[in-house]
Amino acid sequence: MPIDKPDQDPMMPYQLPFPADALAEIVVPRAIPDDERVWVPQADNVWFRPLCLNRSQGYWMNLLRVRRSGVLSRHRHPQAVHGLVLRGRWRYLEHDWVAEAGSYVFEPPGETHTLYVPEDVEEMITMFQVNGIMYYVDPWGAAMGYEDVFTKIDMCRRHYEAVGLGAGYTDQFIR
Repeated sequence: MPIDKPDQDPMMPYQLPFPADALAEIVVPRAIPDDERVWVPQADNVWFRPLCLNRSQGYWMNLLRVRRSGVLSRHRHPQAVHGLVLRGRWRYLEHDWVAEAGSYVFEPPGETHTLYVPEDVEEMITMFQVNGIMYYVDPWGAAMGYEDVFTKIDMCRRHYEAVGLGAGYTDQFIR
């Protein structure tokens, strides 16, 4: 719907109270952190950096950082996934496209794919929004394990406690 009348002062902030039950915003000033302890190890030379761990709606947003080549995982998502490549490049073995820095990737619900980082890539960082679960499968689709927002929260709490940031460091990302 188009605006019918002009705003008298577009620089004036909103003047009414926000709903009492509204969740607090998250602002991450340095999404790619200087402090290595913020990166949560996920596998050998694979880490994630949480941005939002939304337990009320069952999704998470994170940066995935990979410093090795080869296959990371074969997995499937029952809900859509969105990705934005910030550094490096990667592809899925099931497709002929390559996601490079600046590429946006939409993964449709139900698709199974195998994430591969080429040998000449020193570092890949991609921001992902994962809705629902991610479950790992073998080449014939049999389930081998899963991750969801709750397993991500647990991984963060354990890691941040172990590196001296404290398990509570995770709370800033939870909604």
